[in-house]
Amino acid sequence: MRNKRLQSQVTAGRWTLPLVVLICTLCWVLTLFLLPDLTPSLDKEGGSTIWQSVHSLLLPAWVNRIISYLVYAVIGYFLIELNNRFTIIRMRASVQTVIYFLLITVCPEMHLLYAGDIAALAFLISIYFLFKSYQQSQASDNLFYSFFFIGVGSIFFPQLTVLSVLWLLGAHRFQSLTPRSFCGAILGWILPYWILFGHAFFYDQMEMFYLPFYELATFGNIFNLEVLQPWEFTTLGFLLVLFIVSTAHCIVAGFEDKIRTRAYLQFLIELTAFLFLLIALQPIQCNNLLPLLMITSSILIGHLFALTNSKTSNVFFIITMISLILLFGFNIWTLL
Repeated sequence: MRNKRLQSQVTAGRWTLPLVVLICTLCWVLTLFLLPDLTPSLDKEGGSTIWQSVHSLLLPAWVNRIISYLVYAVIGYFLIELNNRFTIIRMRASVQTVIYFLLITVCPEMHLLYAGDIAALAFLISIYFLFKSYQQSQASDNLFYSFFFIGVGSIFFPQLTVLSVLWLLGAHRFQSLTPRSFCGAILGWILPYWILFGHAFFYDQMEMFYLPFYELATFGNIFNLEVLQPWEFTTLGFLLVLFIVSTAHCIVAGFEDKIRTRAYLQFLIELTAFLFLLIALQPIQCNNLLPLLMITSSILIGHLFALTNSKTSNVFFIITMISLILLFGFNIWTLL
């Protein structure tokens, strides 16, 4: 009976990922023709001054979209590697990548390149090394690499530094935080800025070094949700519903997972909730925080759909897929 259900056929199907990649690619081409003048708005592009300088060097809009597409493709690949390495979904699955591609595709404005895209890639690699440090007595090298990528991402998107607190709490929960590994983490975060300082000092552009810290300390109007566009409201609401359901499943069915997997899932749940809070605090950064939020959400949603087999979950899966199609149409309509 389970094999006859659409949910099982899609989540465990061998051709699901290639088919979704094809569909998403066609949707990207469609939005390019429907929304040819779509460009990142200056007031919501966000990122650091360094990112804005780099972004200004990019060529036409179609090049911008291609680079963004390639960045998301790399993120999708690392999502598969993350699950294969740590078995978060208890099987070799690509459903989390499928969900991530679908979530990105239904938001046409996210087809453009933002600082958050580069930060999301560094964010995911950093999570990989953080998970790798689980219960290691000598975890200084893994925490060094984890915080190094946090530092790299924060040069382009300074708000990424805020997540360092959760990373330290996560390392403590994973029993890998020692005085030595803590020092390794600090050195890892400092290294990208040390390189940036050398470049800025050599070329007499010291403002390039201190501007990320200034931008990190600049919050603007917090909880100013009026700056969110309709497509952002609906997308966040959709993600929030899926997050609540997938979190409830992780809590109720947590006994089926190993202790290590439960620790990873608990970290991802707390991280996702914190990202929702960050978007509420700084709605102006929504476009940059959404790629990060979709990474953690896709893993939790993938865990839900891959490991449930009831009639209720199958109905919820079908409703989710239909909602994605409707959301894609609504988001295009609001941007026309």
